[in-house]
Amino acid sequence: MASAMTAYIAVVLTTIILRFTVTHSSTLGVEYVSRLLQVQDRERAPSSVQISAARAVLDRLIPSHSPSFDFQIITKEHCGGVSCFSISNHPSSNVQGAPEILIRGVTGVELLSGVHWYLKNLCGAHISWDKTGGSQLSSVPKPGSLPRMQDDGLLIQRPVPWNYYQNAVTSSYTFAWWDWKRWEKEIDWMALQGINMPLAFTGQEAIWQKVFQQKFNISSSDLDDFFGGPAFLAWSRMANLHGWGGPLPQSWLDQQLVMQKKILDRMYELGMTPVLPAFSGNVPAALKNVYPSAKITRLGNWFTVDSNPKWCCTYLLDATDPLFIEIGKAFISQQVKEYGQSSHIYNCDTFDENTPPTDDPNYISSLAAAIFKGMQSGDDEAVWLMQGWLFAYDPYWRPPQMQALLHAVPIGKMIVLDLFAEVKPIWITSDQFYGVPYIWCMLHNFAGNVEMYGVLDSLGSGPVDARISNNSTMVGVGMSMEGIEQNPVVYDLMSEMAFQHKKINVKTWLDSYSRRRYGKSVPSIQEAWNILYHTLYNCTDGAYDKNRDVIVAFPDVDPSFLSRKKILNKKNHLKDTDEAFDKPHLWYSTSEVIHALQLFIEGGNELSESNTFRYDLVDLTRQALAKYANDLFVDVIEAYESKYSDGVVFLSEKFLELVDDMDMLLGCHEGFLLGPWLESSKQLAINKEQEKQYEWNARTQITMWFDNTEEEASLLHDYGNKYWSGLLRDYYGPRAAIYFKYLKESLAKGDGFNLKSWRKEWIKLTNEWQDGKYVYPIKSEGDALNTSRWLFDKYLRDSAIISDY
Repeated sequence: MASAMTAYIAVVLTTIILRFTVTHSSTLGVEYVSRLLQVQDRERAPSSVQISAARAVLDRLIPSHSPSFDFQIITKEHCGGVSCFSISNHPSSNVQGAPEILIRGVTGVELLSGVHWYLKNLCGAHISWDKTGGSQLSSVPKPGSLPRMQDDGLLIQRPVPWNYYQNAVTSSYTFAWWDWKRWEKEIDWMALQGINMPLAFTGQEAIWQKVFQQKFNISSSDLDDFFGGPAFLAWSRMANLHGWGGPLPQSWLDQQLVMQKKILDRMYELGMTPVLPAFSGNVPAALKNVYPSAKITRLGNWFTVDSNPKWCCTYLLDATDPLFIEIGKAFISQQVKEYGQSSHIYNCDTFDENTPPTDDPNYISSLAAAIFKGMQSGDDEAVWLMQGWLFAYDPYWRPPQMQALLHAVPIGKMIVLDLFAEVKPIWITSDQFYGVPYIWCMLHNFAGNVEMYGVLDSLGSGPVDARISNNSTMVGVGMSMEGIEQNPVVYDLMSEMAFQHKKINVKTWLDSYSRRRYGKSVPSIQEAWNILYHTLYNCTDGAYDKNRDVIVAFPDVDPSFLSRKKILNKKNHLKDTDEAFDKPHLWYSTSEVIHALQLFIEGGNELSESNTFRYDLVDLTRQALAKYANDLFVDVIEAYESKYSDGVVFLSEKFLELVDDMDMLLGCHEGFLLGPWLESSKQLAINKEQEKQYEWNARTQITMWFDNTEEEASLLHDYGNKYWSGLLRDYYGPRAAIYFKYLKESLAKGDGFNLKSWRKEWIKLTNEWQDGKYVYPIKSEGDALNTSRWLFDKYLRDSAIISDY
């Protein structure tokens, strides 16, 4: 056994050395931000603080092995002038009870990246979010028997300085109800993944309260109308809405400010460079009254049904108005005062989903220059971090407009996030953002939807292609997903790219991944992952993967728009025929994925005790059944078109039975439960009134959020949909039953489908569920393997034999 392990380690190390060749290759972008890097290095926490913080993370991760590792902070000079970590055998490793492995790193993040690298590559371990199965550490040998490094060990440099994390809306889709215990886990996970540039948006409403009340004469009631509710803060911050889900209680503001201070303290202790928010121009309506001559514009309708001024049409202060710089300076100054320090990087997205009123480049340049001046007035070393999403979706931003925006700020004082680079890279079409430093980001997930999806080949090569391209201005890699705790394979690979100098052979990497994730190699599981690699995780159609499966995003259209001839293409997936209906996304062979599921089930007896395996099994079964449900729904519509009443009854009952069965399946793993989302919202409340408000926020965000009338649904219904146990049984299933009721009624009466009555009853169901108080489980029940096997036999076995459905 020992010799086999030695041989395995030798092979692993040879492979790793090839993948992580130490060749420092700075880009033009890194040269442009060198001043900022020097300032951040100078202001970083003392080495002893970073080592202590890293040690605490290790104690929480694997306390039994903490004494086996020793840490040292080193300077960049030891790493060839860049950030790095090194791993070697400890000088005292032959002494019983002494540390076995010595890890050196430039910051606490590099130390923990080294730990993760060692556990992953030499011990076959896997680290993931708790909801996606947690960490697999059973493969780590006992203390005293850890694998030894060869020769002098290994040194791994960062090819680019930063590893960015989060999206402006992740704070609402995922973080909305987190307490410190959950935040601490996330910061631990960030550090282990090598993330050193996270957004830090928590608690900013408390800062705004102090700024607007103390300096600009805005009252508490004015701010009640300005801030969104706890689950909708991301969109009130971006000036998409105001007041919806509010008002924010003072206790919430106070709690979140305390939380932000804990978050920032821990990030700084680990050597991270957290990104703080900056003023984008979004202001309370009352500011017009206090400053009547200010250039304040009311923005247009953002997805509301009837432009209700209670929450629609926010106000934007023109960046060229002197008041803009005054507010911008006050906001940053108050943050620095409150938190005691700053890493000098500030996020501002004034133009995200807010198109400027004119395409005059001079106007755009003046706006951008004023925005930056507001930051710089509060912090001499300020650097503007901007999401590049606007360049990906808004045709307004042609080359002259892009250059006017990007060149309004001195080179090196702006960093752009190429937000969707794995699918729609802007760095290629913009000549490297016209010389402005940028970060290659993976967007991947929209709205926290649950869907097995990815573009692994792009992740394994895209960041390298960008960095080694001519005149590259790339300064980092990043993960900019809207929601987390899904598709762990995608985030495991993308995190690794922070230290990769060469492209990854994804096929080889996946073989190692499945072994690490489950703690052992099972041939049928390896084969299944090979199938998943070229199906689910090989999406090359360029589409945004917003989950629009029929179960979770039920079509709100007359059935005449849903006939098979009109909505099915050659691959048998729903095709867009009307703007009112978004088709489900299908980019792979369903029969191949069903075969992969069959292989998972066949190998299940060997892995049934693995929590990571159970998560993946439930997710894969859900994925296959969800696409089966899409086709089953079309069968219902086809029977209706043929006026086959018995067929509509039989097939609709089968659909509803499938929804209930999937709800039971999802209840077998805690990563797919509704209960934790709702209960965590209530735990932040200090009284019954807040409990009611917070739970309503939580229920509304995942169903029909934003306004609706009795007969007209919100335009954002189902945008934040989730495959969560409890939600299928009590909301998605009953909603589908209402639609089917009106189909059957239409055939019985010989009349057309009553779309108006369907909508009215669906909206009533939605509002009642949002106001509900039913307490859903927070612990899983049921056997994932047996349930998956049963559902496979019930619904999918014949499909696996025949063909794509």
